[in-house]
Amino acid sequence: MDRNTKHNKAMAKQKAAVDEGIAKADVERGVSVLLTGDGKGKTSSAFGMVMRALGYGQKVGVVQFIKGVQASGEENFVRDHLPGVDLHQMGTGFTWDTQDRESDITAAKRTWEHALAMLGDASYDLVVLDELTYMLAFDYLPEDEVISALTGRPESQSVVVTGRGGGQALREAMDTVSEVKEVKHAYRAGIRARQGVDY
Repeated sequence: MDRNTKHNKAMAKQKAAVDEGIAKADVERGVSVLLTGDGKGKTSSAFGMVMRALGYGQKVGVVQFIKGVQASGEENFVRDHLPGVDLHQMGTGFTWDTQDRESDITAAKRTWEHALAMLGDASYDLVVLDELTYMLAFDYLPEDEVISALTGRPESQSVVVTGRGGGQALREAMDTVSEVKEVKHAYRAGIRARQGVDY
């Protein structure tokens, strides 16, 4: 058998397997996605989904926990060019900067109210909860309440949660879990975070 014939047979077999998988996926509803792990790119991936949803004219809400003191490229772009995206930030910065647990908990609970409102509003097609996992890892928000809100959202709504950790219960509650693994990072070689790449 020549190389082209072998390739065509392999691709035909692969297409049949893909078509069969597509045919079996017959449930139509929103999905929950967890982007976790110690690697770079979780928030960037979530904002990629924001762009995708906007491309279909969908309504998008974004709540950023932890971030909001130092400007980011995503925030700048959303505020300047995507006024239709409902963006809310906790605005306290990183927990190692604030060093005030009670204040952080208060800010987390206040920010969670914005997330809850979005998760309860069927007009949102996509809700991104950036860095929410830290709120669970640091015990700033009650895990059962967060998972209940994620799983009890409107059926047509999709939600994306980002951040390291978050616990096994969160992983089990989500439809899709992707773990970003760090293989190598410029920061560890003493290279400063780069505007437009890292933030």
